[in-house]
Amino acid sequence: MQNFEYYNPVRMVFGRQTIPKVSDLIPRERKVLMTYGGGSIKQNGVYDQIQQAMAGRGLLEFGGIEPNPAYETLMKAVEVCRKEKVDFLLSVGGGSVLDGTKFIAMAAHYSGGDPWEILTKNAAPERAVPLGCVLTLPATGSEMNCFAVISRQATQEKLAFANPMVYPQFSILDPETTFTLSERQVRNGIADAFAHVMEQYMTYPVNAPLQDRQAEAILLTLIEEGPKALKNPRDYDCRANLMWAATHALNGMIACGVPQDWATHMIGHEITALYGLDHAQTLVVVMPAVWKHQKQAKAAKLVQYAERIWGIKDGGEKAATAIRRTEEFFRSLGMKTRLSEYGIGAERFEEIAERLERRGAKLGEQGTIVGKAVVEILKLCL
Repeated sequence: MQNFEYYNPVRMVFGRQTIPKVSDLIPRERKVLMTYGGGSIKQNGVYDQIQQAMAGRGLLEFGGIEPNPAYETLMKAVEVCRKEKVDFLLSVGGGSVLDGTKFIAMAAHYSGGDPWEILTKNAAPERAVPLGCVLTLPATGSEMNCFAVISRQATQEKLAFANPMVYPQFSILDPETTFTLSERQVRNGIADAFAHVMEQYMTYPVNAPLQDRQAEAILLTLIEEGPKALKNPRDYDCRANLMWAATHALNGMIACGVPQDWATHMIGHEITALYGLDHAQTLVVVMPAVWKHQKQAKAAKLVQYAERIWGIKDGGEKAATAIRRTEEFFRSLGMKTRLSEYGIGAERFEEIAERLERRGAKLGEQGTIVGKAVVEILKLCL
């Protein structure tokens, strides 16, 4: 196991009827801006619960944050924060809303120029607006980490940043808020969490059996509970298990002392930026292709994955069989696993590789996936 540091200050509040606790978790003297997405929280009752809990507090609102939160939209919220002197942000919705809120928290106090530099230059203000979260869509794990991914429509870029100042002070997770999610949202959430685990697991052995078993437990939970959620959306126990699994997929715990990959995410971000596919849709397409391309480097972990997750005990092609079984699992959820199924060809593959290369990106746990290798992986996605 490799050296590591681990820090996670997020207060997690999990279970039924926990949303009213938001009033006690935010100091009364704070001026609060609630951020949300397209308005589903007004249909599922979450908005009303927040309003009731925060009655008499002068709650401000900013809605319309996109599934791939756009810099252009978020900067409008930044202006509200500055004008109204907001000193607490409450994200209500899924991981995209929370990612956008993290950017707002940083940008509101950024005075170094264009706040996009937070993503392009790893720039940061001296402080950020504190924030909390009411999560309604389990997927990204943003509720228990300090990461965020933001898109800029004008330049067709999708970039990530991380800063400990944007750890949520608290995250409220009520599984009942997920009962009304669409099948597409549920599928995407399962795939997103699955890919998060794999970016930290499917690398090479470093004698970290505990972290491996923790990662495998999350994978098995997603495989077992995911189909149940699609079949019976109001199964509370299933929804609770999925919600908690998605949180643990990217809260830093299974990353302790192990190498990480993230090539799938970086390539996937480019596909989303250029073609508009859902983040999870790109992950399901790219991840098996990365494994196929890197099968020799990842051989030991692919075999371990085949044996422990899919129960493949016999045969000399355990790695190939495990990759196929993974694709079959995603297809059983109703997801496409090829770019060609989305009408995407090879026309812009070289451009994607060049965009990554311009940023100095060296992908994979060994930093060996660059240039031609990116194109080769994309061709395996067709």
